[in-house]
Amino acid sequence: MAPIERFVVIVLFDRVDLLDVTGPPEVFALLQREINGETGYHVVLAAETLDPVTTSAGVRVLPDVTFAEIAERGIDTLVVPGAVEMDADGRVRALCDPAVVERVRGLAAHTRRIASVCVGAHILAEAGLLDGKRATTHWSTAQQLAAEHPAIEVDADPIFIRDENVWTGAGLTACLDLALALVADDFGDALALRVARQLVMFLKRPSGQSQFSVSLEPISTTRRIDDLRHYITRNIAKPLTVGDLAEQAHVSERQLTRIFKTDLGTTPAAYIESARVEFARNQLETTDNTLERVATLCGFNTTDTLTRAFRRTLDTTPTEYRNRFRIN
Repeated sequence: MAPIERFVVIVLFDRVDLLDVTGPPEVFALLQREINGETGYHVVLAAETLDPVTTSAGVRVLPDVTFAEIAERGIDTLVVPGAVEMDADGRVRALCDPAVVERVRGLAAHTRRIASVCVGAHILAEAGLLDGKRATTHWSTAQQLAAEHPAIEVDADPIFIRDENVWTGAGLTACLDLALALVADDFGDALALRVARQLVMFLKRPSGQSQFSVSLEPISTTRRIDDLRHYITRNIAKPLTVGDLAEQAHVSERQLTRIFKTDLGTTPAAYIESARVEFARNQLETTDNTLERVATLCGFNTTDTLTRAFRRTLDTTPTEYRNRFRIN
């Protein structure tokens, strides 16, 4: 029996991120190699014209079809990459060409499944395709997405999110994880895992895997908070109560909580837990320490507390995490 036709359209426009465009097709091509047969995927690059499109990397890409040529054709999967610019203050901002937004809105009307890559979520948002949905994007533009589109439940942490037939992914290499998730949706986890191994990704990452590292959080605006963050890192195995931190910063507990909320968008307790989970992740990835030892080193002290924190923040267990991400 012939495979189901899966017509995949990747949207092209000037200044688009190159990896967003090339990553998903590579995953689909590796699947075909892995099964040594037809997958049904037919991937095309679509743009306003057939003229070369210059990507953010300066590499020119040739479209296969124009938007007009596929305007009425049924699409299995519409992949929408993104583009960014730096504003006057040196901040990253997502770009949304109104003409591209309008084309995406039209194509989405006859598409089974829609997926944005990295800041492509902003284009979906402008097209009204994320209203009332939970979505993610690259962490650097998540605040922009939430501020400009309050009808969207923005979650900057997961590497990808599925809400009904709309998938949103973080960036940049998370485009591979998103594409693997689409393969798993079509062909099952076993084949997706085989493709992941071809990509030297050991195992595909689950959607709950965080794209965000505590150590990579945006630099805070106050020296006091920076000093506290370093203090937490240096003393991760200690109790680190809110009272201890307030004393360290020479403020009241209430003032400390207000400062954390304003400067980092979280509470002291939540930040401490995130820092401990990250320390534990590193231990699970790079050492043979027992769970009991890991729990002690990161300040959770018991494996039960460690496990509850992992379930709460990563939607997995320490053992499952180690099995997936252990660096041999």
